Amino acid sequence: MTKPIKPAGLTAVGQTDPDAHPVDRHVGLRIRMRRKELGVSQERLADAVGLTFQQVQKYERGANRVSASRLWEIAGALQVGIGYFYEGLPEPSEGDAAPVRRDVEDLLLINDGPELAQSFLRVRDPKVRRKIVELIRAMAEEAEQA
Repeated sequence: MTKPIKPAGLTAVGQTDPDAHPVDRHVGLRIRMRRKELGVSQERLADAVGLTFQQVQKYERGANRVSASRLWEIAGALQVGIGYFYEGLPEPSEGDAAPVRRDVEDLLLINDGPELAQSFLRVRDPKVRRKIVELIRAMAEEAEQA
């Protein structure tokens, strides 16, 4: 049995396209974050702006660029201003300003990522936070060795 060939540029669901422009990935991540924050499914967002949910998936991964008019429609559906999608990006004049780290993007793109990040931020004690990080690191290392 042969394994199907994965078309170039496609990624597993919930991961950004590694070949996408960093700004497209960032805008897609912000769309996903806001949609999840509101508890809106990809299907519901797609219906609200006249798309298929697959197109919303492609926008969220950064696989497809969002046109200005479509971003305006998505902003309205998600009840935010256009600027929301660009928050956290360096200004173009800042040159080599540090981009958003890919591992942070990847965390926020997995289903439990936003909830994990929000819950972690509610832990106020730095010692407890450190223990949580150590626990997760140990679990990840164990999983890699398995």
